[in-house]
Amino acid sequence: MITKAAVVYEHGGPFVIKDVEIDEPHENDILIRISACGVCHTDAATRDGILPIPFPAVLGHEGAGIVEKVGSAVKSVKPGDHVVMTQNFCGVCESCMTGHPMSCIHVGDYNFMGVYPDGEKRLKDENGTPLSSFFSQSSFAAYAITNEHNTIVIDQDIDLGIAAPLGCGIQTGAGAVINVLKPGPGQTITVFGCGGVGLSAIMAAKLSGCVEIIAVDVVPGRLELAMELGATHTVNGKEVKSISNEVMSYTGGRGTDFSLECTGVPALVNEALNSLCKRGTAGLVGALGNQDIVSRMMDTLMKDCRRLVGILEGDSIPQLFIPKLVELYKKGLFPIDKLVKFYDFEDINKAFEDSEKGTAIKPVLRF
Repeated sequence: MITKAAVVYEHGGPFVIKDVEIDEPHENDILIRISACGVCHTDAATRDGILPIPFPAVLGHEGAGIVEKVGSAVKSVKPGDHVVMTQNFCGVCESCMTGHPMSCIHVGDYNFMGVYPDGEKRLKDENGTPLSSFFSQSSFAAYAITNEHNTIVIDQDIDLGIAAPLGCGIQTGAGAVINVLKPGPGQTITVFGCGGVGLSAIMAAKLSGCVEIIAVDVVPGRLELAMELGATHTVNGKEVKSISNEVMSYTGGRGTDFSLECTGVPALVNEALNSLCKRGTAGLVGALGNQDIVSRMMDTLMKDCRRLVGILEGDSIPQLFIPKLVELYKKGLFPIDKLVKFYDFEDINKAFEDSEKGTAIKPVLRF
């Protein structure tokens, strides 16, 4: 079968829309007609070589669409289902079996090595060159292949363009707060970065009853939206000498109970730690690459008994968590539509450019 896909041929290269060949579903596969796909920082980091993948590749990992065909072994998904796609996992390792599939031992193998769990690829270009897959979906394409673990059935009365970012960015921010940090009513949090992940975290913190939510960014428009979505204070990182000192001033010198670093900027990890109260906890969700930051944060971890925790995909069970986020959205409690800006699929490079400039918070490609 021939489908349109955005192919990246080399590190840092543009997305080139081409006709590619996609396999018929194998026995554990699901063929999905893509309606929309979110543009995520992880796609940009992978394109630019910060995260590994063999090129050429078809990226995209926040896909949403309608199931067209399923393989003979697929039981939980059927043709016609509306679905969101997320990170793949094995379902049988210790992490998966104890309710933490986003920490699956096969996260790297299934999502970043360019092949599906069976070790094969599903896409070829017009020259017959195999194309690497991404997150076992490669959803920067009109059709994508997934499996049951990374395919979540959702209600059919939600716009798939709104639902698409739930697969990664929104799940990551909301899950980091709700599933991992778990602030209680009356507690406080600082969120570093007001993109899709950070703003989702702010909405989740508001739902959790946080009384002080401090938003940090360098784009005034994002800080304004953060206030609209639940932040109580904002800090523009370009306008202050020390972000953590500003946080301390807002909290009477105490610091916040929690902080969440969503930017992937190494220097901000220390700021996130220094913004905490004693025994406070900082969550880390941004892609940092190979930066060495450990030596710079050892003192701040030790002296005030602070904690730093890495969080992948919100530590969620996506089949349970994503439908809950859909329900919160439908009830007006989680307005993710305020984050989204739509682009035609053909404008994918423009969508990435706007995301990097900060003029679009969560670009979503329409097919």
